[in-house]
Amino acid sequence: MLIKKLSVRHLIWLIVAVIVLLFVVYWLKFKPVSVIAHMVANVELRGEVMGTGTLEARVKTTISPRIQERLAEVFFDQGDTVKTGQLLARLDDAELKQQVAVAQATLAAASTTVIRVRTDEARARAVLQQAQLQHKRLAELVSGKAASQEELDKATETLHIAEADLNRSRSVIVEARSQIINAENNLQLRREQLAFTELRSPYEGLIVRRDRDPGGIVVPGSSILQLIDTKEIWISAWVDETSIAALAVGQPVRVVFRSEATRNYSGTVARLGREADRETREFLVDVRVQQLPVNWAVGQRAEVYIESGHKSAVIAIPQKFLLWRGGEPGVFVNYNGRALWRSITLGLYGQQDIEVTKGLSASDQIVMLSETLKQPLEDGQAISVR
Repeated sequence: MLIKKLSVRHLIWLIVAVIVLLFVVYWLKFKPVSVIAHMVANVELRGEVMGTGTLEARVKTTISPRIQERLAEVFFDQGDTVKTGQLLARLDDAELKQQVAVAQATLAAASTTVIRVRTDEARARAVLQQAQLQHKRLAELVSGKAASQEELDKATETLHIAEADLNRSRSVIVEARSQIINAENNLQLRREQLAFTELRSPYEGLIVRRDRDPGGIVVPGSSILQLIDTKEIWISAWVDETSIAALAVGQPVRVVFRSEATRNYSGTVARLGREADRETREFLVDVRVQQLPVNWAVGQRAEVYIESGHKSAVIAIPQKFLLWRGGEPGVFVNYNGRALWRSITLGLYGQQDIEVTKGLSASDQIVMLSETLKQPLEDGQAISVR
């Protein structure tokens, strides 16, 4: 009798559990789920290709010395604007000024030597002329037996000595001229080295970084200042390689700096990269910005939205309603209170919307679960539109 009572009690509990389970299944499966709806319509759509990049200067120069010397003065700091040819920094020039003075003195001495040897040449030429006349006169006298052969031989010897002295004077002049050329070249070299102590701006621009202060020894190639040309500043953005066919130089661009996320700046595509990254499959697009924020910094991040097309009266849906199944795009459509999956074909991507070229019409209503709900919407599930 007791066994029968226990069996009946277990049966009752089993029946209750089954009823509860069926109720839960019904509640989960058949109770309408609250969804957000959007009525599909024809809209005007501007296609955009998005990329992320950094603000860069096209022309950037490192101001560095060409000689090793002590840094004497730096006249500008980061954030300062400079003009073409303006003196930016100066090296210690005391030793080089002395070398210039020595080179000038050497050139002056060489010039004096040239004057002296030219005087010697003039004297040697006069002596030679006198020796030639004497030799000619004695030769005539010897032919008339009015002078002896010994006197003629002595005049000939004097003539040869005079010719040798003139040739020697001319050689000394050539050597003196060479010394002048060497002295002039040395002076020019010392003056150029002295000019290297003044570091001037190669163009009008902005100092973005100061790397050295006066007092230390700088060597060729070491950075003292970093200078950029503010007329050539653009954003180098990485864009997915799948968008390369839709891009061209001159396309309008909407730029959003992360420092001002609520403001758009206008720009244009200045240059397209011709090499994609082998890992990320992205390539560089350089965008020239027409106006910069009041406060900006080279290297700051920004998003660019390149206008890749413009269409009127096209079927488009908000991108947040788009779902993917097995690599295929689709949406849930409200069909008599149930969410039915429908595959679609995509077209032009806009800022927030995306074109649907096949699969939807202007009379359809698409739905999605609230973003706060974690479970996915199922095909055929009952829905309740908010």
